[in-house]
Amino acid sequence: MSEVHTLPRLNEPAPDFEANTTHGKLKLSDLRGKWVVLFSHPADFTPVCSTEFGAFARRHEEFEKRNVQLIGLSIDSVQSHLAWVHDLEKAFGVKIPFPVIADLDMKVANLYGMIHPAANNTSTVRTVFFIDDKGILRAMIYYPMNVGRNISEILRVIDALQTADKNGVSCPADWQPGDPVVVPAPATLDAIESEEEAAAKGLEYKTWYLRMKKV
Repeated sequence: MSEVHTLPRLNEPAPDFEANTTHGKLKLSDLRGKWVVLFSHPADFTPVCSTEFGAFARRHEEFEKRNVQLIGLSIDSVQSHLAWVHDLEKAFGVKIPFPVIADLDMKVANLYGMIHPAANNTSTVRTVFFIDDKGILRAMIYYPMNVGRNISEILRVIDALQTADKNGVSCPADWQPGDPVVVPAPATLDAIESEEEAAAKGLEYKTWYLRMKKV
């Protein structure tokens, strides 16, 4: 019977690992103090993955401004990664500045539930894991092999998580930096405010359980 690997769970410590990368040995727990975006791709020298790596590289400075370390992964060797990265730098005219894990033994892929047998037994699907500066898994996104990721959405999720943490709020649908955020809903009958009371506090009143503000 084959071993079953469960997915990691939100708001729990991200599974720690040590792995070989294009930048040398990397241990996830050594990155505490930084946010981490860990993303997998099916294989080196593949078309969609190549466009994604180029897109991540072009926006690398935006991730750095948010204190985010990008880490790529696939079940290929370091030598294969190095050759592919070198090829991408020529193809896209941009350096690939982040490490890429060589996960030949599938250790990290299995820890994070990146292998989906119905899609492929030996390649990782496109996953994105958002790990905060305390090592806690905060969000994750899974894509099929034939759909490339939206880098703007990955940045938006980071912005939303960091804004929510800093201000003790939530971010509504389609939220972008600068948009109003949602303040916590009342927890008791006495805490319910009228529209006038909410306005006096500078809140935008939608209904008693939905009030918003700028931060």
